[in-house]
Amino acid sequence: MAQRTAESFTTTPREDGGGSAPEKQLHTSNEKVEQILQASRIRDYARLRELAAEEGGFVDDLTRRTAWPVLLACNSDETHPDAELVPHPDEAQVDLDVDRSFVYYPEDESEKRALKRNLAGIIKKVLRRHNMLHYFQGYHDIVQVLLLVLGEDAAFEAVRRLSLLRIRDFMLPSIAGTEIHLRLLPPILHALDAELYRHLSQTQPFFALAATLTLYAHEIEEYGEIARLFDFVLANEAAVPLYLFAVIVVSRKKELMKIDANEPELLQAVLSKLPKPLDLEGLIQRTSDVFKTHPPHKLSGRAWRQVSNYSVLKTTCKPEELAQQTPEHGECLFMQQDAEIKRREARALRHRQLGLLARRYRWPATYAGLVLFPVILAYGSTRLPATFWSPMLFHMRQQISHVFS
Repeated sequence: MAQRTAESFTTTPREDGGGSAPEKQLHTSNEKVEQILQASRIRDYARLRELAAEEGGFVDDLTRRTAWPVLLACNSDETHPDAELVPHPDEAQVDLDVDRSFVYYPEDESEKRALKRNLAGIIKKVLRRHNMLHYFQGYHDIVQVLLLVLGEDAAFEAVRRLSLLRIRDFMLPSIAGTEIHLRLLPPILHALDAELYRHLSQTQPFFALAATLTLYAHEIEEYGEIARLFDFVLANEAAVPLYLFAVIVVSRKKELMKIDANEPELLQAVLSKLPKPLDLEGLIQRTSDVFKTHPPHKLSGRAWRQVSNYSVLKTTCKPEELAQQTPEHGECLFMQQDAEIKRREARALRHRQLGLLARRYRWPATYAGLVLFPVILAYGSTRLPATFWSPMLFHMRQQISHVFS
């Protein structure tokens, strides 16, 4: 991930059609930096969101070191004692992934080793402090960006709050929390381009997994580009990376329409890789416009209604409320969503078992429900003697009792 030059990356607005002078560009850049700093001082999240969507984002890393902690509502006064933190079960995988990090920068091996130690230390500290979180491959790519921009001291609190309050769904024990994000992609595509949506209807949206799961940090190699994209992502709610992916897909319509719709595997392979180069500024502006026109709650179908109220897709919608959430709030939401997923999965398992049971006895579908209904109602009854049931129905009563036990 993240190829970086030795100097802090700075974005500047491109020249207009008349050819602006470098002095004017510098003046514009300085003026924008002051606007970002002022919005950060007064916690004006709406203004920071506007500035993040404008060309160049937050301009440079020095400005990001002020704006990002504000967007993540970091508390610099909070202390984090390290004593008696129990190692997390996922730390072996963390070490493997960290060892593959910092491929392009820095060139100095001693500096690279130091950064790897810092990266592993931050990740392990977050996981140990919040042991319920489950590490996923690519998480280190996200943390790497925050470490490079903010530095070791400020990165921990930023990573901690990002993990619990922004990407919590991805760190649940079940992939179901991640899958609900991907299920939003088809209705977004439908809103943007119905023809392309139909063309891709046989292709499952898992092609967006690597990019959206890692906030694009695993897919975009240039440090300047991923830092600039993080300006936009951190200033917006959790659904925005999905909208960005949909905009990227629509930008490739001509290429995708040439592939037969009956070849979902080929479409999946093409869609899973981001095009290069990316017109990042154009994509960000388009995504910002699309999100305003087609917000998640106005998407067609049931996808948004099926999103848990505990999901970050819904708990990040209001930046002022999000800023008031603490890591402890994040833990509570995590446990509530995890319990909800487990209940839903248990119900689905029972339904599958009942379906298998019905097929086992080869009942016509027309009569299966009529027979099963009284059986289910009476499966726990002890008022009727076993001799009341025919041998087959008595056996089924026992099977159903086992399913619901």
